Amino acid sequence: MAEFLQFAFSGLTVGAVYALVALGFTLIYNASEVVNSAQGEFVMIGGMATVFLVALGVPLPLAAILTVMAAIIVGLLLHRLAIEPAMGSSLVTLIITIGASIFLRGVAQIVFDKQFHSLPAFSGNTPISVLGATILPQSLWVLGGAAVIVLALWLFLDRTLTGKALLATAANRLAARLVGIDTVKILALAFGVSAAIGAIAGVLATPITLTRYDIGTLVALKGFAAAMLGGMGSPVGAVVGGLLLGLIEAFGAGYLSSTYKDGIAFIAILVVLFVMPRGLFGGRSVERV
Repeated sequence: MAEFLQFAFSGLTVGAVYALVALGFTLIYNASEVVNSAQGEFVMIGGMATVFLVALGVPLPLAAILTVMAAIIVGLLLHRLAIEPAMGSSLVTLIITIGASIFLRGVAQIVFDKQFHSLPAFSGNTPISVLGATILPQSLWVLGGAAVIVLALWLFLDRTLTGKALLATAANRLAARLVGIDTVKILALAFGVSAAIGAIAGVLATPITLTRYDIGTLVALKGFAAAMLGGMGSPVGAVVGGLLLGLIEAFGAGYLSSTYKDGIAFIAILVVLFVMPRGLFGGRSVERV
């Protein structure tokens, strides 16, 4: 039982990060039908920028806030300069986001460095014992932060006019435009919010997982896989898919071999998608991409 719980804690912690990345994919895809391949780079920006601001003497809370703001600006620029002019072609926007991902990695390599970095744990490194297993306090920050973001996103979409406008744009962009919704601003909002979610995930996870200029690619793949597993376009599916992917990885590495951790997770996703092509929660199709 202790071993099982240990793997479960590890899987849920990593899965929470995947869930946040998957939420970023879902927000943008719902609003614009764009698969943002650069989503993982916002996680990298969140971790790397915070590390270097802290190294310059900026207090960690302020560094995290400044980093999230910087990520939002990058997300808005990505939409305004790259995505908006190419709207209407899923393939073109996919290629653009791949190029943006490569560009952001190159800039990070120049501005920062090629080394792995970490942040100090927010509440110390003393493990908490639970039924013979241990969990780090930082894992609770990751899980709690993910829960707060999911709740805040639900409240935003369900209880605010702007959130309802985003849902309307996701349902039918032309109809939303006809009733007076500025869909361009709504799409920009989706990119800004998804960038903020990615950056927050990077800040929360860096004390545990470390960060480097090139971690965004693998994180984006895992986040996209989680979104597909839960059902592309489904916020609930993104969360469940991320947590489930983390658990599959953790148990696969623990009971089989860590060498095949990534392979086990992706094989499991393929099996699910063969049986349920739209994912566990019946998301939208991405066939055109």
